[in-house]
Amino acid sequence: MSAVSEPPEEFIEIPLIVDPARDGFRLDRFLSSRIARLSRTRVQAIVDNGQVRRADTGEVLLRASQRVRAGEALVIRRPAPREPEVVLDYREIYRDEALLVIDKPAGLPVHPSASYHRHTLTQVLRDRLGPGHGWDMAHRLDRETSGVMVFGRRAGSATALKKAFLGREVRKTYLALVHGSFHEQVRIDVPLGFAIGSKIRIKMGPVPVAAGGLPAATTVRPLRHGEFNKMPVTLVEALPETGRQHQIRVHLAEIGHAVVGDKLYGLPEEEFLKVVEGGRKLHELGAQLGLQRHALHAAALTLPHPASGAEVQFTAPWPAELAAILAP
Repeated sequence: MSAVSEPPEEFIEIPLIVDPARDGFRLDRFLSSRIARLSRTRVQAIVDNGQVRRADTGEVLLRASQRVRAGEALVIRRPAPREPEVVLDYREIYRDEALLVIDKPAGLPVHPSASYHRHTLTQVLRDRLGPGHGWDMAHRLDRETSGVMVFGRRAGSATALKKAFLGREVRKTYLALVHGSFHEQVRIDVPLGFAIGSKIRIKMGPVPVAAGGLPAATTVRPLRHGEFNKMPVTLVEALPETGRQHQIRVHLAEIGHAVVGDKLYGLPEEEFLKVVEGGRKLHELGAQLGLQRHALHAAALTLPHPASGAEVQFTAPWPAELAAILAP
């Protein structure tokens, strides 16, 4: 009786370009900074196993201490991860020759990462619109954040859209459910950077400008009050004036009203470290919090149209799973 052979292991190749900010980094530090959830041990194993090469020559890089230079193109070859299930879809809100607007579901990451490769918005766009669709995202949303995202034409209208975001010409309106009873409008003006003293590389926190923090401000207004798991919660409108990583989530946590379901800023850091270092499943943290996504939604964007310059606004409805807790 012949043995049944195992199916061949699938591999993925991840292209990485060394940007000017990482010029001169050690190879292991560069990889850790680009794929944030890879531990130093895993990075070392990837290098030792010959899984990093130069894209142009194919030369395999075997020294973690080797320096990388701006403009270099590297390729990482890794076994394809068993990706968590996500909603592999989006709702199209608007499209013309210069602008695509969608409503992204919660749980769908926009780009590949250590845990997600094919279960991403970029892959869904390729599958739905074709590999040469030509749309380039003008901004990002966190994986668990739902709502409005806009895209422009690559090497065309996308440039104007990105300039509008950088120039603060875009007005962003978010809705969030937060813990506690929040009663008065407040403007939170706290500069942000990588969290000081944190063991989690992707975590942001208050950092003085003098120490490298970037200015960040968010205005928050309470809308409705209710309960979740027999504890008070508040539906708030958040208007960010800047676009720092995790800005709204950090600002709300800093004033004692963390976003409901936030696994990174709504729990002690030790709980999230159990996922990063201890192998705990992310959905177990969701069960602990009572919600598998964080309750933050990009409800509206108002921006100049990249072709006409006319002001346009796009909205996405409050998701049903959050409306079941508290509706606007």
